[in-house]
This record gives sequence, C-alpha cells and structure tokens, in this order.
Amino acid sequence: MTNKVTDSNLGQTTQYPDQYDPSLLFPIARAETRQGSPAENTPTWIGGDIWTAFEASWLDSKGKPIVAIASFEFPQSNTHLIESKSFKLYLNSFNQSKFNSAKEVAALFEQDLSKASGGTVKVEIKLNHEWNSCRLVNIPGSSVDELEVEIDCYEPNSALLQLKDGAEESEQINILYSNLLKSNCPVTNQPDWGTVVIAYKGKSIDPSAFLKYIVSYRLHNGFHELCVEEMYCDLLKQCAPKELVVMARYTRRGGLDINPWRASSKEIANSLHDLLTPFNRLARQ
Repeated sequence: MTNKVTDSNLGQTTQYPDQYDPSLLFPIARAETRQGSPAENTPTWIGGDIWTAFEASWLDSKGKPIVAIASFEFPQSNTHLIESKSFKLYLNSFNQSKFNSAKEVAALFEQDLSKASGGTVKVEIKLNHEWNSCRLVNIPGSSVDELEVEIDCYEPNSALLQLKDGAEESEQINILYSNLLKSNCPVTNQPDWGTVVIAYKGKSIDPSAFLKYIVSYRLHNGFHELCVEEMYCDLLKQCAPKELVVMARYTRRGGLDINPWRASSKEIANSLHDLLTPFNRLARQ
C-alpha cells in the first residue's frame, strides 16, 4: 500500500509518544511527489538529503537523559522520503526509552530509516562533548540578494531563468546563492525558509534572472526535496550547464533541518564541500 501525503500526521493534533516506536515513520514515494512536476522524468543525477536533528535524546541504562545532535544522510536513490512530522515523532519516541549506548541508538536509527526510505541511510551521532566540532560555515560564491530587480511572479516559472547576454562557454565553476528562498509545506501551508546555492560550469547564468526565479517559489507548495529537484531540472533545461549542483539549506523546524542537494557529478558537488559536510550549518540554521 502506498502512503499518501494527505494520510500523514501533518496539520493534525498529535499525541506525542514517549516510548520507542519505529511505526511512527511515514514514508512517501519520491515518484509520487514528482508527478506533474519538472522532476517527473528524473535526469541522471547524484545527491541526497542531509537531515540534522538538534534535539535527539534518550535515557541511558540507569535512566539518566542523554542529549545529542544526529545527522542522517538519505541518498537520492532511496525510493521514499520521510514525512518530516513523522520523523520528529519517531525521534521523540526515544526520549523516555532506555539504551545502553549511542552506538545502539545509531544502529536503530540506521535500521528503521533505511527500511522506511527504501535504501541505505548513513547515521552519525555527536554527544555533547563532541559538539565543538560542529561548524558554522560561510557560503562560497556570489549573493544575488542585493540586486535591484522588479518582481511580480511568486509561483515557480522556469522562463524567468536566462543566460547573460553574449554568454560564452566556460570551464570555470560559477557559484550563485540566495537567502530569499521561501516555499510552503504542501499539507499545512506553513512557510519553509531556506538558502539555495548553485554551482555550475558552462555559459554564465544571469544573476538577476536567478534571483527572480528563486523568489518565484514564495507561494509554492512543495516538499523541500522536490523544490531542489525542480530547480535542478529547470536550470538544466533553461540554461544547459555542462555541470550543475543545486543545494538548499532550510532553517530548522521542531529541531530538524533538511538540506537536499542534487548534482551532475562528484566534481561539481565538491565545490560545495563545506555545505555538504554533516554537522556543518549556516548561521540562520
């Protein structure tokens, strides 16, 4: 049986569990979310979805609380994504459950999330004495947010994307970013705020056009992962870069942030290495 988005706990009054319960996870087929979108016929890409949980907690064998930050890496090849509220409920189910070690908890995370998402999931846990290794990172490249533009389109419109006049092919990696990304939950309409970064090789993309395009997501309802996939497909179609990586780093909600990325190759993805490293984050996250 395929789970439907409308069957999830999103937007509903929910009783929060206090004992470990993997059945709380609500997987949604990626193919279902892509229906009717630019990402329906997915290109050949690599990538994944990096989730960070800042409120992971459980009890040790003697009943003392343990707190941790956890990172979860879902490859884009996994058949399902995990609906975010169900993920939060699942994490909360550990709060009053006893475990012998962080290693035991990580093994359960990996087992349950891999099963639910239809593929392997890489899990890392940092206990409080390890938090000093978590880094605030800066975004490479050029911001488009200070450009003077007139905007009147707030639904995704790929036609807004344009190349610079007289743009020529280049092997140089260009990086553009915007902190003005806003999309909305497809069930509750709650706003999702984020930063989007692209790196590419090829003809130069017009920065003002890129800004208008990112702002066009402002009234759009879509899962974080799908928004990034749609951006990737639109950029590929409209600007035909030789190489491309698109990443969005969304601000956290309920102690979870979601950071999807899609790329044409490992080489171009490496240009955003710090942003793709687990436990790194932007200041607003």
